[in-house]
Amino acid sequence: MDILFLNLPYEFMISRASRWPEKTKSGTLYYPYWISYCVGVCEEQGFDCKLVDCITKGFTVEDTINEIRLSSPKWIMCEITTPTSSYDYSTLKAIKKAFPEIKLIVGGTHATILPQEVLTKCPEADFVVRQEYDFTVPQLVKAVENGEDISEVKGISYIKDGEIIHNEDCELTDLDKLPFVSKVYQKYLNVNDYSYALAQNPMIQIVASRGCPNQCNFCSYPSTMGGRLYRTRSVKDLADEFEYILTEMPEIKEIFIEDDTFTVNQQRVSEFCDEIIKRGLKPIWSCNTRVDLDYNTMKKMHDAGCRLLVVGYESGNQKVLDETKKGITLEQSREFAKNTQKLGIKVFGCFMIGLKGDNLETINDTYEFAKEIHPDMCFFQQAVPFPGTEFYQWVKDEGYLTTEDYSQWLNSDGYLNCLVDYPYASPKEIEKLRDSMMSKYYFSFAYIGKTFLANLDWTEFKRVFKGGTQYVGFRLHKMVKGGDD
Repeated sequence: MDILFLNLPYEFMISRASRWPEKTKSGTLYYPYWISYCVGVCEEQGFDCKLVDCITKGFTVEDTINEIRLSSPKWIMCEITTPTSSYDYSTLKAIKKAFPEIKLIVGGTHATILPQEVLTKCPEADFVVRQEYDFTVPQLVKAVENGEDISEVKGISYIKDGEIIHNEDCELTDLDKLPFVSKVYQKYLNVNDYSYALAQNPMIQIVASRGCPNQCNFCSYPSTMGGRLYRTRSVKDLADEFEYILTEMPEIKEIFIEDDTFTVNQQRVSEFCDEIIKRGLKPIWSCNTRVDLDYNTMKKMHDAGCRLLVVGYESGNQKVLDETKKGITLEQSREFAKNTQKLGIKVFGCFMIGLKGDNLETINDTYEFAKEIHPDMCFFQQAVPFPGTEFYQWVKDEGYLTTEDYSQWLNSDGYLNCLVDYPYASPKEIEKLRDSMMSKYYFSFAYIGKTFLANLDWTEFKRVFKGGTQYVGFRLHKMVKGGDD
């Protein structure tokens, strides 16, 4: 075998491809979609490949080594994230010790923003591939196998003669040159292993665009993988994959478009919806969006099968939104909520506490605003200072960052710790505020009456009930451990 692609093992079921890599509180588990796209590209270029998700298989490090022994690859490609990096390093060291002849390639958000650190702490990694590595990996493998000068391979970092070398960045990917990731999933993965609390399952994740032109100062992906330049697949290519999934993977109940923001170009979104309707397709799908989505585009999305929108409201205080460079207004958020309710589109509303400009009063504004606009599903999360973001630099410059030891990012249960010690609240106080806001929202009479009991068709009931029971289990576990007052 040429290349074995691994979603590395970890102590918990964790979504490395998520923007918030942690053990989720509602059963969500992402597909390893970045790696999967690269698998498809490498196979198209003639490489003998295999993709193994060690997370869904429940592999230990030893199990992973046994898998490598059976597969006998020349190369291994994997991703690491900031919260899992310390564990990932130990895994890579164990792999290299067992198979010193195998070349290790490491990519992902953490490797992209901190390649120097990765190669310093884990010199067992032969190469780091930065940013979008879809075509970098096959180019690198060919260059090494053919004895060519790797200094010409863009987007890689490596150690040469004891010195860490960073080649210039690679070009951003032409997305229409990517194969359908759904075909890679179909070949190597079990779709029933992956789920979204917010989606009808089994679901599938695909990408319609990369890059985000918005300037939110806390968001990791535009600062690392996809960049700020917004690029899209053609309407035809995207519609073709929808049609493929509906035809060849009929077990899939919902398609999730995992773009940073699918609706950046609303004219293109309308054209895509027209194409879906023209073909007579009947998909159920959902996507990430922003509150500046206009009503006419939203209605066309609904008519083309869009069931749910994931949106970052972030804060209920306009000054905080301005400080985070979110580029939205509270009135836009209110209008967005009103339009979704009018059309019957479900909303998963994301809020963050501890953003730049926040204090206890503005955090309360956020909770009150969430109650006012009342999304069908709601997520309160502490702001996380991911390396490479402006938010990270701000908390570091202010002296609020509690640790740069990434092994301390996740607690013993696999959840992200609060890593910022604010003048107005300690990390533990922020975590208690977060958990209290979640509990008050989901156990309120308003939510139970307006949302839970309003979702009593069988499919929605099962989805909401599953997510709710898993979250209740999480809260009870914290109470038993003394995580609440």
